[in-house]
Amino acid sequence: MARSRELEIRSSAVTLSDMEVFIFPELMYSLLLANIMSPRIWQWREDPWFDGLEKLKPYRRINRLKQFIMEHYVFNLDLDTWGLTTKDKELERFNDFISTDTLKQSNALFGYEGDKYYFSIDIRRHFGLDKYEGDVIPYWKTETVEAMDAFRHKPAYRNGAGECVSLAALYAAALFIVARIPLEDIYLMATPLHSQNFVDIGDGMLTNNRRLLTKAMWFNGTALSAQARRALENERVTIVAHLGGHIHAVYEEATIGSGAYAHYSERLRSYLKTQISEEIVVNFLRHHRDLQSCFQIRWPVHGVDRYIPSERAFFYEHGSPYRISDRTRSKLLDDIDEEEFQPAPLPQRIVLNDFEDFIRDNQIDCEKPGDIERLKRQLGRDCERAGRAIDALTSFCRVEPRLPDAGAKHFVQSGTPLDFGLEMRREDIVARLEQLRGGNVVADLAFYAYRDLNRTEPWPFLLAALKRNPVAIAGANGMSDADVVRVVSEMPDESIYGEHGRLAQPDEVWNYGRGDGVEKAILLANILHERAPGEPLELSVGPSAARLTAGSESYEFTSRKELREQSWPLNDWLAASS
Repeated sequence: MARSRELEIRSSAVTLSDMEVFIFPELMYSLLLANIMSPRIWQWREDPWFDGLEKLKPYRRINRLKQFIMEHYVFNLDLDTWGLTTKDKELERFNDFISTDTLKQSNALFGYEGDKYYFSIDIRRHFGLDKYEGDVIPYWKTETVEAMDAFRHKPAYRNGAGECVSLAALYAAALFIVARIPLEDIYLMATPLHSQNFVDIGDGMLTNNRRLLTKAMWFNGTALSAQARRALENERVTIVAHLGGHIHAVYEEATIGSGAYAHYSERLRSYLKTQISEEIVVNFLRHHRDLQSCFQIRWPVHGVDRYIPSERAFFYEHGSPYRISDRTRSKLLDDIDEEEFQPAPLPQRIVLNDFEDFIRDNQIDCEKPGDIERLKRQLGRDCERAGRAIDALTSFCRVEPRLPDAGAKHFVQSGTPLDFGLEMRREDIVARLEQLRGGNVVADLAFYAYRDLNRTEPWPFLLAALKRNPVAIAGANGMSDADVVRVVSEMPDESIYGEHGRLAQPDEVWNYGRGDGVEKAILLANILHERAPGEPLELSVGPSAARLTAGSESYEFTSRKELREQSWPLNDWLAASS
């Protein structure tokens, strides 16, 4: 029962914390597969919202799916949801798998700051980490679709919820199940502070938490696109996970096919690059408000040219259906009061109209240094900040993603390839994963992420339950043992995992205030073990009941999980694996 890598990764598939996914990148795709195995997302197909979906083109199918997710889920980054741990505890746990320095350079919980952007916004305060002092850090756990749906049982939540990895895995599964997008076209990407998906259809598409961004949206300069651009503009991509395998920024071995990774890299770079055009210039200024004061717009008022600071013109976009960047510019400017315009050009400002003419007539390529220098010379006569503005424009038009270096990797095929077609039913996919378990570690881990104790060994689940569920322990602080038993017993006998064999972790039971009898027994074992670590604990389960023996006390619960008859000597197992 020693803490082997196999036990550690399997128990991590149950917990699915941010740290665990970074250290064991196989877990990212295992979570996706667990969501695909779940009947929950397959049931979406029956929702009237998706009637006639099969008749739509891919983009419209995906957009319909986005509206459904927007309506049913919210983004949640309440770092207290899954409790607290300590840096030393986690470093000790993982020191056989990754160096401390590597973890500190790549994970926000261990000191990652990113580059200059994150220093400027104070990354710990931005993500709420500054309230944790010293060695204390929050668990940053990823939720399955069932745990996401169960947020509606928490106070102040009306819908489901989840953090970025949860939403990325949810989106990827729903794209396959509901929108009928092949898994071969979906790439899951993780940076130290964010997770999103690249969908290889058309010009490409990104999922970003609950939203979607087409290539045109990536370059539209709005606040939403600015938020979505932040991760790829400022962070390196640490993990890319795909049907064919994964690649990790730190580990030398990559299991994704080299051809598939090259294709993904080329398609993502194409998505992140556009030609400089009149529309892109205006979108860029909408994105970079600090540079709007370098520009002015010329516009005829009663037949005479007048000039308005570009920041004033952009101000009038708010609440207006008209935009400076498209054919409605004339309507926007005609609606502005005459007193906003100046009779003569404003000094040290580029005339946007002339800038646009130059771009159109000269076909400037942002990837050609000579074109960029020519643009700077042309505009530098009017604004001393022209060089800075053009450099920022170039960066806006061409984001170079910091991807794992393929040249430094050893590409290997890790086990039997995964293969799932759009024509397959849920039952077919589960059966296929069962067949692949012995020859594909991701397929095997999917069942641990799926939490089905009729299909997995119990100890990885129980180890996670007794070692990494601090919320229930903190919540029960101050209660007597009798009070804890009463509170747990009075919870509704309702598991968030409806299927037979599938179990919630103790903190899920505590957070959502409900659970099956087996789940309640494990929750109680978690609390009692923390209070009396040396006291014998044994849990016996069967198809319709669970019995927890703690010292001289015994607690019985009814169950509908239909687990096999078995006994779990919890103390002995904990001692053997410590």
